[in-house]
Amino acid sequence: MCRWLAYRGSPIRLTDVLYTPVHSLIDQSLHSKLGAETANGDGFGIGWYDGTDTPGVFRGTEPAWNDANLRELSAHTTSPLFFAHIRAAIGSSVQQTNCHPFRHQRWLWMHNGFIDGLSDIKRDLAFEIDPALYVNITGTTDTELMFYLALTFGLEDNPPGAVARMIGFVEERGRAHGHQFPFQGTIATSDGDSLWAFRYSSEGRSRSLYFNRSVPQLREMYPDRPVLREKAADDARLVVSEPVGDLPGAWIEVPEAHYGVVSKGREELLPFAPQSPV
Repeated sequence: MCRWLAYRGSPIRLTDVLYTPVHSLIDQSLHSKLGAETANGDGFGIGWYDGTDTPGVFRGTEPAWNDANLRELSAHTTSPLFFAHIRAAIGSSVQQTNCHPFRHQRWLWMHNGFIDGLSDIKRDLAFEIDPALYVNITGTTDTELMFYLALTFGLEDNPPGAVARMIGFVEERGRAHGHQFPFQGTIATSDGDSLWAFRYSSEGRSRSLYFNRSVPQLREMYPDRPVLREKAADDARLVVSEPVGDLPGAWIEVPEAHYGVVSKGREELLPFAPQSPV
């Protein structure tokens, strides 16, 4: 399984999140503790918002721990909202167009998990996608299909509802083909203003997902940690597949079948359930 990280808050250099902390995301690309595999070396990607019309995206097929360009770019890029993903491929090829995050106009999307029985239902999923959107698909992953299904089901107007309908459709098609637990995963998506993160599986045993306690809380818990005083802004919010850093109690697990939304002045954690698309 993959590992991913999403950040929203005051602008910060990407390297301060991706490389600097103990057990950083880059360290997890080689030494994951909670993933299905220890190594996640089948490519990487970052996507970041910088005030332009669309987010920047940089993806590569090298292992994240071995890519000098990723380190260089991260050290010179500052953003208030960015995604980072390290990939452990399941079935699909190791190629740049299969690396997350995926982008459509202002939207970014990434995922950790899989669709069980994808080969049986892939045609059904593809035919449900709006033809005007389908032409933008360049890779072969289930994640990209999910993204364009969610866009078809109204992601730009109602992200939780679109993701619920997308997963509902995957489950309906999967079970019609004899797969009891079709969907497994965590998903992050953003329009550049808000960040949504979902944790759900058909079996009720989802991949791990965490968010940090508020920085003011962490400062009270660890008053002697310079990084919390000097680099962490009050509004900094991280959502991660696997905790980074070395502060006990700093991370809260997202409950099974829930999603979170983070935007300016708003943070919510809400129940999530698939919907059968009409």
